[in-house]
Amino acid sequence: MFTTTPVTSPEIIAGFQALSEPLRLQILDLLKEQELCVCELRDRVSVSQSKLSFHLKILREANLARSRQEGRWVYYSLNLPQFLQLEQYLAQLRENATMQPANQCSQDYS
Repeated sequence: MFTTTPVTSPEIIAGFQALSEPLRLQILDLLKEQELCVCELRDRVSVSQSKLSFHLKILREANLARSRQEGRWVYYSLNLPQFLQLEQYLAQLRENATMQPANQCSQDYS
């Protein structure tokens, strides 16, 4: 008998999708120590401004990073409550996993 999995919230989906890109993980790793402006991030990850902006936009849309403008500079920092939400999702998944053996297939796929 098949059971349906509840639909995961769009925030959870966006968070894990954002974490699936190595450059975005590198950006988050830099932000774990301090807030950084775009120019500092660009210099540290050695990518073009447009590529960096694209990835920062994804992190903001996933609510993993926050931005604030000060004069003509934009500063980025981690949004730690969103990371907690992802951690709680994983903890709940682990706690509720029953890991039953597979059922015998009734169709021949050869």
